[in-house]
Amino acid sequence: MMNDESFELSFIIHHSSFIIQKIMGRAFEYRKERKFKRWGAMAKTFTKIGKEIAIAVKEGGGDPAYNSRLRLAIQNGRKANMPKANVDSAIKNATSKDAEDYAEVVYEGYGPAGIAVLVETATNNPTRTVANVRLIFNRTGGSLGTSGSVDYLFIRKGVFRIKKENLPNIDDLELEMIDAGLDEIKTEEDEYVITCNFTDFGLMQKFLEEKKIDIEEAGLERIPTMTKKLSDEESEAFIKFLDRMEDDEDVVNVFHTMDMSE
Repeated sequence: MMNDESFELSFIIHHSSFIIQKIMGRAFEYRKERKFKRWGAMAKTFTKIGKEIAIAVKEGGGDPAYNSRLRLAIQNGRKANMPKANVDSAIKNATSKDAEDYAEVVYEGYGPAGIAVLVETATNNPTRTVANVRLIFNRTGGSLGTSGSVDYLFIRKGVFRIKKENLPNIDDLELEMIDAGLDEIKTEEDEYVITCNFTDFGLMQKFLEEKKIDIEEAGLERIPTMTKKLSDEESEAFIKFLDRMEDDEDVVNVFHTMDMSE
C-alpha cells in the first residue's frame, strides 16, 4: 500500500513527465512552425530572384559573362541558397520563345501614420499588381499615390554588403574604391556596407569582381532623406502593413521613411 510520501513522489514524477512532454511538444511545434515559415520565405525569395533573372536576361541576354545584372542575380541566388538547378532553369525559361514578359513597376503612396512608401514590383500582369497594392494600402489605413508623390523623399544608391572576412584589406583599397564611385563605407556587425551613386553601380560591381571580392548581397536601394519616428502602436501597425506588402508575390522591395533605429 502506498504511503502519503510515496504517493506525493509518484504524483510529482508523473506530473513532471507530463510537463516535460508538453514542453517538448510545444518546442517541436515551434520548430515546425519556424521551419515552414522559413521554407515559405525561401520559396518567395526564389520566386523573386527568378523574376530578376528573367528581367536581366531580357535586358542583356542569357550569358552571365556579358550580362552584369544577370551575374548579380545569380550571385544573390547563390547567397540565398537557391539551388543551381533552379537558377539554370530560370535562365533557360527566360531565353525561351515562350518566356513571360515581366515589367518593373514602382508604386508610391503613404502607409499607416503617414509614412512615405515606395513599392518596387516585377510583374507579368500590372492590372493585377496595382489592384493588390492598392488594396493593401487601403485596408491598412494608407493610400496609393501618383507617380512622383513620394519619390523625391528618397535617393537611389547602389549598396554592396561584404563580410569583413572577405575584405580584410579595405583600408588599402579605399582610394581605388573612390575611383570606382565609392560614396560611403559603414560597418554593420560582421559586414561592410558599401554605397555608391546609382549611376556608378556597374562600375563598383566590376571593380569588386575584378578584385575577386565575394559579395554577400548587392542591389539598388532607395534610401530616405528623412525619417519619421512612430509610437509603439503606430510602429506595430506599420510593420503589419509592411509584412502584408512584402508577402505579395509581385513585390520585390519596399522602401519607406519610418525611423527603424529603435
